[in-house]
Amino acid sequence: MATIQTVRGPVETSRLGTTLMHEHIFILSTEIVQNYPEVWGDEEQRVADAVARMNELHSRGIDTVVDLTVIGLGRYIPRIQRVAALTGINIIAAPGIYTYNDIPHHFSYRGPGTVLGGPELMVDMFVRDIERGIGDTGVRAAMLKCATDAPGVTPGVERVLRATAQAHRQTGVPISTHTHARTKRGLEQQKIFREEGVDLTRVVIGHSGDTTDVDYLEELIANGSYLGMDRFGIDAFLPFEDRVNTVAAMCERGHADKMVLSHDAHCFMDWLPEKPATLAHWNYLHIHNDVIPALRKRGVTQEQIHTMMVENPRAIFEKQGGY
Repeated sequence: MATIQTVRGPVETSRLGTTLMHEHIFILSTEIVQNYPEVWGDEEQRVADAVARMNELHSRGIDTVVDLTVIGLGRYIPRIQRVAALTGINIIAAPGIYTYNDIPHHFSYRGPGTVLGGPELMVDMFVRDIERGIGDTGVRAAMLKCATDAPGVTPGVERVLRATAQAHRQTGVPISTHTHARTKRGLEQQKIFREEGVDLTRVVIGHSGDTTDVDYLEELIANGSYLGMDRFGIDAFLPFEDRVNTVAAMCERGHADKMVLSHDAHCFMDWLPEKPATLAHWNYLHIHNDVIPALRKRGVTQEQIHTMMVENPRAIFEKQGGY
């Protein structure tokens, strides 16, 4: 039986159950929080709130959350361990670097194409997170994360994409991405991954649900990847009806087996005011409360919903081993 690493340790993939494939617990600007602690507030209160939200989510039938918080988003695994210890939900951690443009200065002078040259440090870091554990926590990551946004494949972004691909090839851990769907950045990601020898069936092209361009979505699927329809609740980027109609249309085209659903939500994020009025539905319960009923009204079957939320996540994590 295949197993997957979670924050609490290995779990059989058959026990992943209903899974949200692209979420966060905390998104933080680490240096801001360290130097202006009032931004973060009370540690105990924040952790207790996250535990309550995870437990509520678990009570509604969610078994697993993939927390794609990596370097650049304030990843701090000891805090996530505290949350995981007090909830029944499986939390899956991720290695990676989140940038739309430049890479952290730690990598600016070392690695391919830099003044000092040498091997790609990012690959070794990502592989260590997967094989040995993150820091001294012993928590092993299980899904690689990278990003391309409106600026496109900048030199820094390209380094991260290629390092992600190489770490994937070494470990077999699947890749999940952030994209800017309106500019079709997912195709650029697929091109680079293919150049690095990546099996695109082991990649989730994230934020694909931010567009209604079904021809673009069909092309991503034809290349082999899964679609992350994973920003339900961010109506400022695409209205609720358009998101639901696009998923329903792709199901009608026979692609339920190539989509996963999620929110890209969080318990706390210091980028935005807490509970912004324009994002009233952006929370972990939106899919259960609103999206699934709306999909059912549009003819999406319970079997297709089960495929997107249970079978596809399990299949993604059951393809294992480097190559």
